[in-house]
Amino acid sequence: MIEKMFDMIREAKYAVALTGAGASTLSGIPDFRGKDGLYSKVDAEKIFDIEWFKRDPSIYYGAASEFIYNVNEKKPSIAHTVLADLESLGFLKALITQNIDMLHTRAGSKNVIEIHGSPKNHYCLKCPRVEMGFDEAAEIARRGEAPRCPKCGAALKPAITFFGEALPQRALQQAVEEASRADLMLVIGTSLTVYPAAAMPEYALRGGARLIIVNAQPTGLDDYAALRIEDIAQAFEGLRDLLAQG
Repeated sequence: MIEKMFDMIREAKYAVALTGAGASTLSGIPDFRGKDGLYSKVDAEKIFDIEWFKRDPSIYYGAASEFIYNVNEKKPSIAHTVLADLESLGFLKALITQNIDMLHTRAGSKNVIEIHGSPKNHYCLKCPRVEMGFDEAAEIARRGEAPRCPKCGAALKPAITFFGEALPQRALQQAVEEASRADLMLVIGTSLTVYPAAAMPEYALRGGARLIIVNAQPTGLDDYAALRIEDIAQAFEGLRDLLAQG
């Protein structure tokens, strides 16, 4: 099956990938809905709720210090690095991700569309043009504190899309355009339950694209996939070896 996956990628004229939390579990970052995922351990509805953040930002910063702000201690997995290699070789044109761990960028991917935002920037909800980068905010968060606005003292919010907020429209528009243009879409490590991200393969299918799904759990589009692989590590180890063979 991995040889077939490789052949489909090489034959595609415009391959696009969509990744979810499962792409990062190999890096030691928990997914959200798996058996041992984040949702089984913490109240993620509160952590990523904009009204709760405004009320008590320590809920977010207290939980996120472990799985977001220690991300520099995590290394890109084989899934991240092989996807970056596929892009550098011209096989992959764009990478749409639901993830907020920035590991695709660290692995070397260039055309990364982060449709749920990113913690690489933090900003004040009250004061315009007050921003802080990830490294500075992470250093504060790892001390168990919230980074603060130097003007009003309010907690700075990461540029992650919280519940109750709209997705970044430019990123969403780019994602729809890339998905609609694709003749092959790789769906990696996502159960396709969260919209509008889960709609990206649907845009691709409507445009006539073939679908490869690599995910441990079933998805609602399995019946539409030209190829279905459960083991992410095995799939990308195989792709790495095939790329090395030329």
